[in-house]
Amino acid sequence: MSPIHLHAQIGDVAPFVLLPGDPYRAAYVASRYLEDVRQYNEHRGLWGYTGRYRGVPVSVQASGMGTPSAAIVIEELVELGARAVVRIGTAGAVAPGVRPGDLIVAQGAVPHDGTTRQYLGGRPYAAVPDYALMQHLVETARALGERPHVGLIVTEDGFYASDPETARTWAGFGALAFEMESAAMFLLGKMRGIRTATVLAVSNSVGDPQLVSDDVLKGAIDRMLKVALEAAASWKEDDDGH
Repeated sequence: MSPIHLHAQIGDVAPFVLLPGDPYRAAYVASRYLEDVRQYNEHRGLWGYTGRYRGVPVSVQASGMGTPSAAIVIEELVELGARAVVRIGTAGAVAPGVRPGDLIVAQGAVPHDGTTRQYLGGRPYAAVPDYALMQHLVETARALGERPHVGLIVTEDGFYASDPETARTWAGFGALAFEMESAAMFLLGKMRGIRTATVLAVSNSVGDPQLVSDDVLKGAIDRMLKVALEAAASWKEDDDGH
């Protein structure tokens, strides 16, 4: 039987999965970058595709917005055989040195969200990615000529709840940016025994009502996607990616 929300069977999903929030970004990755593409899910708008990138099987699965939806999708990807999940998304910068158009590889995520808190029963927790997969993303990015910021992000529920003062507070604790999915993904990676990591394109600064211009944002997203796809193509599960 297929999972409740992802109407797919074991074998439909590749071991390495890219996880955008936006279903249209999933479709873009599938049509722009993958070969031999097959859509395995469209239920609830959670579009999922499997194809090949440089001959390597890769899936791209929309998660929806926020940790409640992302946690459902990740749990079901695990049921379907996923072994490594990399979030590919956008983020709002809070640190002064992080600018729209930059890339970030998350070293950890503050679990400032309700889903992670519910899984943990309110226990304090440090949400971190799989080290080998995170390092592989960083090394891949640098090999492509990128200079990604590597550090702490904040996962939050309220997209419009944060303001510049909140941003400055979290920047003072070392946070680079805010986003909405990674903390729950990192926790589920540890709980379910899969590898997880996050690479982000910075779309704006928190408190700025405007995103960066379309051409700059599209360029940053394509650079982010190239990093994630090249990492997928060169990842070797048996030897920690090296």
